[in-house]
Amino acid sequence: MPEPLDIAPANGKLGVLTPGLGAVSSTFIAGVLQARATGKPPLGSVSQMAHIRLGKREQGRSPLIRDFAPLAKLDDLVFGGWDPISANALEAARACGVLEEKDIAAVSAEMEGIIAMDAVFDPIWVSRLDGTRVKSETNKWDQAMALMADIEKFRVENNCDRMVMVWCGSTEAYQQPSEVHESIEAFEAGMKANDDNISPSQIYVYAALQSGVPFANGAPNLSTDLACMIQLSEKLGVPIAGKDFKTGQTLMKTLIAPGLKARMLGLRGWFSTNILGNRDGEVLDAPENFKTKEESKLGVLHTILQPDTYPDLYGNIDHVVRINYYPPRGDNKEGWDAIDIFGWMGYPMQIKVDFLCRDSILAAPIVLDLALFMDLASRAGQSGVQEWLSFYLKAPQAAGELPPEQDLFIQQTKLKNTLREWMGEEPVTHSEAG
Repeated sequence: MPEPLDIAPANGKLGVLTPGLGAVSSTFIAGVLQARATGKPPLGSVSQMAHIRLGKREQGRSPLIRDFAPLAKLDDLVFGGWDPISANALEAARACGVLEEKDIAAVSAEMEGIIAMDAVFDPIWVSRLDGTRVKSETNKWDQAMALMADIEKFRVENNCDRMVMVWCGSTEAYQQPSEVHESIEAFEAGMKANDDNISPSQIYVYAALQSGVPFANGAPNLSTDLACMIQLSEKLGVPIAGKDFKTGQTLMKTLIAPGLKARMLGLRGWFSTNILGNRDGEVLDAPENFKTKEESKLGVLHTILQPDTYPDLYGNIDHVVRINYYPPRGDNKEGWDAIDIFGWMGYPMQIKVDFLCRDSILAAPIVLDLALFMDLASRAGQSGVQEWLSFYLKAPQAAGELPPEQDLFIQQTKLKNTLREWMGEEPVTHSEAG
C-alpha cells in the first residue's frame, strides 16, 4: 500500500470567494445554503454524492468521497465575492432568473448578507457589460493590492481558517500570452506600468496567490495557464487549476467522442450551435469574447480522438462551434449537435443531440467540488497545476509538457486515483483480477 500524504485536517471555516457574483455563483451559493438548511443532497456534486471504490471489488469497500477524503463540511463554508453589477447574492439570484422564487426565498436573508465587493473591471475586456460597482484604483498594481486587502478583510471578518477562489466571472476578450506574462517579475512590472495585456482576471489570480489562496479558473480566460502564474503558484506553494467549467455542449462531447473512438467509428464532421440569453450569452455575443470561448471548445475533439494516430477515422474532421445570444431563453441554454459519423465499409450515419440544459445548474456543483478539492490539495501540500481536476474543465491545464486528457472517463479515473493515492490506497486499474 502507498504511504498516505500528511493532510492537515479541515478544521474551522473555509472562505469561498468568487470573482463574479452572477448566475453561476449565486446559484451555487443558494444550493449550498439550501442543502445546509434542509439536508437535501447537493445534486450533481461528485464530492458530496459519488462513491469511490477501494481495493478489490469483492471487498465491498465503497465509501462516499466526502467520507473517505478529509473535505471541508458544507456547514463550514463562508461565501464572498466581487461583482461590477450586483449589490449582493440575493439581488444577483433574482436578476439572473435561474432559480424560482420559492427556492430563493427560503435562503434570502443569508444571501442578502453576502455583499459584493467592488470589482476590478475594465470594459475593454467585456465590451457588452457596463460595470458600476468597480474599484476606484486605476493602476493595475494598486488594484491587485486592493484585492489583497479585500481578501484579508474577508478572512478576518469571517474568521476564516483557509480560503479558496473560483473565477465565476465573464469570459474576457481573446488574447495570446505576451512578454509581460513570461515571468513573475515581468508581470509585476507590467501591472505597475498599466500594461494593456494584463486583464482583470489575471490581477485576481495574482492577488489570490500572493494571499496564499488556491485559485480555479472557471472561464476560458488566459490566467492560471500563464507562465508567470504557474511560476508564482509553485514558488508560493499554492495550487491552481483551469480552465472553463465543463457544463453543456462540451460535456456531451466528452461523453460521446470517447464512445465513438472506443468502437472505432469514424467522424467526418461535428457542428455545434447554442442559444443562450443570460449575461454570459450577452458577453459572448461580442466577437472578441466568443473567440476566447471558441478556442476552449474546439480543442476537445482533437485531444480525445487523436487524429494523428487514427487518420483514417479522424484525420479529416470539420468541427464548427457557434453561440447565439437569444435573450428570451435566459439561463436555459439549448445546444444542438449534428454529428456525421461513418462505420463498416465507410457507410455514413448521423447523431443528433438537442440538449436543453440549464447552464448555471450544471456549473454550480462544479464550483462546489473545485472549491473543496482545491482546499484539500492545499492542505495536502500540493502546489502548481492540479491536473487531476481536469474532469471539471473544458480546456484543462496540463501539469507537464504533454497535453491533458480530455476523455471524461480517463479524467474520472485520474481524479479518483489521485484521492486514493493521497489517502494511502492502491489505484484501481479495472484489471481482470480487480
